[in-house]
Amino acid sequence: MTAHYPKIGIRPTIDGRRRGVRESLEAQTMGMAQRVAAFLQEHLYYPDGSQVECIIADSTIGGVKEAAAAAQKFAGAGVGVSITVTPCWCYGSETMDMDASIPHAVWGFNGTERPGAVYLAAVLSAYAQKGIPAFGIYGEDVQESSSEEIPADVQVKLLQFARSALAAALMKGKSYLSMGSVSMGIAGSIVNEQFFQEYLGMRNEYIDMSEYVRRFEEGIYDPEEFTRALAWVKDNCRVGADNNPPHLQLSEEIKEEQWETCVKMALIARDLMIGNPELAKLGFEEEANGHNALLGGFQGQRQWTDHFPNGDFMETILNSSFDWNGRRAPYIVATENDSLNGVTMLFNYLLTNTAQIFADVRTFWSPAAVKRVTGYELEGAAAGGLLHLINSGSAALDGTGEQSMDGKPAIKPFWDITDEEAAACLAQTQFRPASQEYFRGGGFSTDYLTKGGMPVTMARLNLVKGLGPVLQLVEGFTVELPGEVHDTLDQRTDPTWPTTWFAPKLTGKGSFQSVYDVMNNWGANHGAISYGHIGADLITLASILRIPVSMHNVEESRIFRPRVWSLFGTEDLESADYRACRNFGPLY
Repeated sequence: MTAHYPKIGIRPTIDGRRRGVRESLEAQTMGMAQRVAAFLQEHLYYPDGSQVECIIADSTIGGVKEAAAAAQKFAGAGVGVSITVTPCWCYGSETMDMDASIPHAVWGFNGTERPGAVYLAAVLSAYAQKGIPAFGIYGEDVQESSSEEIPADVQVKLLQFARSALAAALMKGKSYLSMGSVSMGIAGSIVNEQFFQEYLGMRNEYIDMSEYVRRFEEGIYDPEEFTRALAWVKDNCRVGADNNPPHLQLSEEIKEEQWETCVKMALIARDLMIGNPELAKLGFEEEANGHNALLGGFQGQRQWTDHFPNGDFMETILNSSFDWNGRRAPYIVATENDSLNGVTMLFNYLLTNTAQIFADVRTFWSPAAVKRVTGYELEGAAAGGLLHLINSGSAALDGTGEQSMDGKPAIKPFWDITDEEAAACLAQTQFRPASQEYFRGGGFSTDYLTKGGMPVTMARLNLVKGLGPVLQLVEGFTVELPGEVHDTLDQRTDPTWPTTWFAPKLTGKGSFQSVYDVMNNWGANHGAISYGHIGADLITLASILRIPVSMHNVEESRIFRPRVWSLFGTEDLESADYRACRNFGPLY
């Protein structure tokens, strides 16, 4: 997949009056733009680890001709995000960026010498009147006109907007690759093309799972890489105990053959998503192109898994930040072709550049139930109960928590992961022969236990007839239970799958009065779990895409939406969000 990343366009707007006014503001205005560009480029990264690129208009913008010149430059440069900065009054509708297909923010300098705040209010009013929601950034404290500082509160909003706006821009024009169709009646795998097109700007691509068989039989994969990958798997992927009853256990010879199939599946899925120039050298020019997929989903169950090895290893290794080729960006692949959980994983990933955990939101364990079953009394973050997040084995290896930041468990962008941390993730993972009762075709499920103490956010996108997409999210922490307690609880489900014990933050309000309420209000059987408390960024991204948020535990002070949202009400922000999203409609 060609990586032409969207850029951030910086627009320095200025008072157009000559004979002293504009001339006195030129250096200050352009200086603001240059400092914002430098700040964003220092703190933001594209998925490949390169620094985000900012493009500044060739001149300050004092009127419509200069606004048009900036728009032309940005269009040619691939700008996907627009930020306007100014220390002064400007002519609102004459200087604004009118591209309704990209996200907009305006920083109006809080100073007394020139009315930057007046322009900010005027241009945001124009954006609202024209139906182009824009984010307003206004520092809390008055600055001196000579100040070259970007205040801390302005920095937070610039980064929150830019991260979220870039996530939206990165999705535009890419594909969701549906590998197979609907898995076991799971609604999320009923792919909704209208949603992808209108809300995300993405196209939908489809292949039948028989394409894997064709590529097996015709050798449509890089044989050199396959040999290297298989050797790496044998050296690094520890096979765990077979949990199947003796009469269902496969022979070691069959298991060896299945490892070969599992590795080929991983290569083929990646090639289907992003292409592989090596295939052209083998005479497969069409297949070498791939499907330009930023996201994929694999149906697997049941037509595939009743006959072939399951997709657990394939999904685990692709979603991870490393493989036989070393450390690299994850390829986001959804289990059971759950496109909606896949999109949620993609949101999380684009906001953080970190690998994601795909999991069933399987069980709520109350303190009383844990006490009854194990004799253990939950404490600390888990005092109110736990959610057992566990799926058939596709969670990224990064989810072990064996990476660290400041001496604490973490999940990091691939460029910050050390070889030792990657090895530690593998060392703490077993690949267990798949449950033959679930997966008649065999395969290997990923089995690990996530370290406790990590701040994480679980999110889920749902579709509702008549309403459209709705996002839910909950911030909380991973929890580490005593070994014997975990084992007792884990043995009650399938112990060959990866477990993350999750304790949501409770607020005492709405869906967050108790952990039970969180579980009881969750909208689907799956969730996407990301490192970090990124709920505020998810809310900002959702507002850019016009997706309302039905459930969150993010402090009001961290929420940043387009200024026009306040015109839909300031008391009940959840209801105002619904009204604003319905009023403006999907971004595309």
